Amino acid sequence: METAEPVPSWDEQIHWRLARGEETALAELYDRLAPLVHGLAGRILTDQAAAEQLTREVFGQLWEHPESFDPRQGSLRAWLGSLTRRRALDRLRLDHADDRELRERAGAARAQYVVDSLPDPLRETIALAWFDGRSYQETARQLGITEQAAKQRLRLALQLLATELADEEGES
Repeated sequence: METAEPVPSWDEQIHWRLARGEETALAELYDRLAPLVHGLAGRILTDQAAAEQLTREVFGQLWEHPESFDPRQGSLRAWLGSLTRRRALDRLRLDHADDRELRERAGAARAQYVVDSLPDPLRETIALAWFDGRSYQETARQLGITEQAAKQRLRLALQLLATELADEEGES
């Protein structure tokens, strides 16, 4: 009896295609993840031109050195986020930013990056309840769901946010 080979994940497929030099892989990756990378860079750097430049650098590094990403170590989205964060903070350090301000900017940008990466239902719920300061009842009514579903979505979104931020702290 033959066992089927597991189907490689999207991250593994993109990694393999980048290693082969497939320009279409870079275009696909850029289309999918550039908004997140650019958003994170923009929140840390607070300069759109610098964020655009950093976004190009991050994708350029992956194109030139696809071996620097290892799909066995985590997702490509997380790896690009960490790389973007490190490079943006390095750029700010060169500009002699205050260390406290740097940590605050990086933390806020990382949290927003994680929120932006949540599935749509969770992201919509946390945006209404947490960022807009709406009650469970108002959030549920606006989303057309039950109050219990709004509570569950918010709880799950906050758990995912806490887990991602805790994982990031462990890597720093």
